[in-house]
Amino acid sequence: MKFCGLQKISLIDYPNKVASVLFTPGCNLRCGFCHNWRIAVDPQPPFLQEGTALEMLEARKRYVDAVVVTGGEPCMHKELPKFLAKLKERGFQVKLDTNGFFPDILEECLGHVDYVAMDLKTSPKKYSRLGAKDTGGLMRTIEILKTGKVPYEFRTTLVPDLVTPEDVACIGEVAKGAETFALQQFVPDDTLDKSFQVLKPYAPEVIKGFAQTMHKYAQNIILRM
Repeated sequence: MKFCGLQKISLIDYPNKVASVLFTPGCNLRCGFCHNWRIAVDPQPPFLQEGTALEMLEARKRYVDAVVVTGGEPCMHKELPKFLAKLKERGFQVKLDTNGFFPDILEECLGHVDYVAMDLKTSPKKYSRLGAKDTGGLMRTIEILKTGKVPYEFRTTLVPDLVTPEDVACIGEVAKGAETFALQQFVPDDTLDKSFQVLKPYAPEVIKGFAQTMHKYAQNIILRM
């Protein structure tokens, strides 16, 4: 595998762990509010090669507990399961971030990860606005994670217009029975579509209202504001 970069230390990307973060190139979606759009849309060399990445992580084992693999969309890469296995062989806790559109690759990864975070970006009917032709793979991934083979969370970034109160209820129905659901504040900064940079985020009290709605569908609600 190759990567667009490595963040040496993160205190927020893996719950309750100090982690390093690897970023994979490319993505199948085109979310206007994306902050990692440069590596998602048009990843450019120089790339960090797998061997070098593993060496860097080994050298940092005294400082970090875990490795997060994010993107872009990691599950676009068929080599991903083998790479995650190498991380586990080296004693790391492993978290995988995914948009859910590659269920077959995800299923191969489950034996090599300790935690999965999957984005539910909006209600299924609005995914066409993000460049998705259909949501069949997304729905399969949701059901795979609900089996509980590994700890997981679903998460939604609360982008006004893309995620309305009606969408929150619809997302809740899709995720019904979920272990953990995280609601994240939208940050209008350096987005793929520049119109999102002038979009006013939801007020905290509105987000708390969304959390009350989501409590009907998921056991544990996390607010990231």
